[in-house]
Amino acid sequence: MKLTSKLLATAALLTASATAMAHPGHTEGGFTSGLLHPMLGLDHLLAMAAIGFWSVRQSKLMKNATPAFVIGGMVFGAALAWGGLSLPGVETGITFSVLVAGILIATLAKLPTAVGGTLVGAFMLFHGFAHGAEMPEGATLAAYLAGFSIATLAITLVGRGLGSLMLKADSRFSRGIGGVLAVAGAYLAAA
Repeated sequence: MKLTSKLLATAALLTASATAMAHPGHTEGGFTSGLLHPMLGLDHLLAMAAIGFWSVRQSKLMKNATPAFVIGGMVFGAALAWGGLSLPGVETGITFSVLVAGILIATLAKLPTAVGGTLVGAFMLFHGFAHGAEMPEGATLAAYLAGFSIATLAITLVGRGLGSLMLKADSRFSRGIGGVLAVAGAYLAAA
């Protein structure tokens, strides 16, 4: 029950902080824009939560390293965008990450840390590139980066918390969640 309370408190704090900072005079630095960007895009939200959910069933090393792979991929992707480089297939990569994460959850797949970490980092590279490319004009780079990094980490950890709760339930529930995510990813790819 403690984990559920922590997850609800985290979600409430994120919502409250975004609402409080949305008043005039608080958005010029870019933090709020960065904080809200991952939460307002369904594809970003689903992928990050799914990766956290999936990481729970991985080896201890992969589970513990997942937040670093997520943030590392996001920051590297954003740096590519801010550096003026192009990354072909960004939207395809983003929707593909939702689809594949759903399949990994549905099949209860366990991957070696090197493979899982590379996959997570690659997925987040696309997400980070999109975040970097969509930074609002006039936003402070550091504030925007801090905002989307905090939101990304929070979403991933909420996904992990839900995954931990599902470890105690029949694995069919996790498989069903993975199936729904895979269908959502396929829908997003086709849309």
